[in-house]
Formats: sequence, C-alpha cells, structure tokens
Amino acid sequence: MKHTSKFTFSTLLILLSFLVNAQQKKTDSIPPKIERYGIRVGADLFKLTRSFYDKNYKGLELVGDYRITKNYYLAAELGNENKTTVDELINFTTKGTYIKAGFDYNSYENWLDMRNMIYIGLRYGASTFDQTLNSYKLYNTSSYFDEAPIVTPGTKFNGLTAQWLEVVVGIKAEVLKNIYVGFSVRMNRMISDKKPENFDNLYIPGFNRTYNGDFGVGLNYTVSYFLPLYKTKSTPRKVEKKKK
Repeated sequence: MKHTSKFTFSTLLILLSFLVNAQQKKTDSIPPKIERYGIRVGADLFKLTRSFYDKNYKGLELVGDYRITKNYYLAAELGNENKTTVDELINFTTKGTYIKAGFDYNSYENWLDMRNMIYIGLRYGASTFDQTLNSYKLYNTSSYFDEAPIVTPGTKFNGLTAQWLEVVVGIKAEVLKNIYVGFSVRMNRMISDKKPENFDNLYIPGFNRTYNGDFGVGLNYTVSYFLPLYKTKSTPRKVEKKKK
C-alpha cells in the first residue's frame, strides 16, 4: 500500500508539472496575427455633396490605395472639377481634371485583424484645365469718379497645366465589414504652372485656390470599400521572461 501511494503521488506531481509547463508555453507567445492585403476604392463625399448645394460647383473625386507592406500603401486620387468663382471684382470659371499619386505611411498599431489608419502621406499632383474670364470690374480707389463699369469679355484660356507636391495627414476607420470612412487635410506646394496671358491661375482643379501664387490647402471626406486579395500570418512573438 505504501508503495502504491508513493507511485500515485509521484505520477500526480509529473502530471501537474506537465500542465504547468504546457500553460507556460501557451502564454509565452502570442497567436499569429492575420494581415490582409488588397485594394481599397471609394469617393470623396465632400466634393460629391458640394455639387448638390453649391450651384457654382460640380466635382467628383475617386480615391484608392493598395497595401504593399505592413505600414506602407500606394495611394492615388483622380478627379474632375467645374467651378465658377464669384468675387466682388471678378467672375471666372475653371474646368479640368487632375490626378495625384504617391504613398501613405500608417503609424497606427492595429489589434488583431483591424485595419484602421492614422497616416501621413506624400503625393505628386498634375492637372490640365481651362479658365474662362466671365466678367471683371476695374478697381476704383477714387471717390471723385463714378464706379467703373463691369466688363464681360468672355475670354477663354485653353490648355493650361499645373504640377505640385502635396503632404497629406489623415485617418481611416472601418465602420462596417470592409467599409471605411476617412478624413484628410492636404497642404500643397506648386512646382510649375502654365499661366494664361494677362490673367492668372487663381483656382486649379485638385490644387484648389492658390495663395501667394504657390501654396494651397484642401481636405476630403471619403467612403471606401476594401477588396481583400490575400492574407499573411505574422510570426508569433515570444514574451521574454523577467530575470529574478
């Protein structure tokens, strides 16, 4: 009986030791994380909704990105704008298309299979457009003469172009499965532009209004859909034990 009790107690200790070691190995590593790669396509709702409430504006911008590494995405925007600018002294219409291409870097560390983004990016932008001078009024600084009459020349300037660099800061969050909403702010710096004779490019499609000739700002509010192409598993990460 004593021998049997000793054997049973020894066996129990071995089993307990095995279970403790198995549990320790389980907690020493994190399960593989699934990374999904694919294409995300959508549209800028800011420009789309503005086309309904602003009679002087029609525009559409399509957006897309493609994940190439864990944190880097190729990104692009393609758009068209038709905008009439009505000012106290001038009225002109700008029509044209543009494309922007570059990359985004995601600085947000997602949990599990989340794919949200807090990112910074860079774009190269190019636009081709026309300007139509609808009317203008000479600026009169003298109070002794009558107000200058409005002139309506209807002059059209064709074949205009512009190129610029754009820094982007934004966020994208998954609100439903594979459906994302995003918001970004853009700061532009002109590289070159072809200006019309006796006029200026006061508004450029994709670049927006020009400030001091070569600076511009913009924003967009997007809704996009993620099209998964393939998945990868990250290598399990072992947790280092603290030395006593």
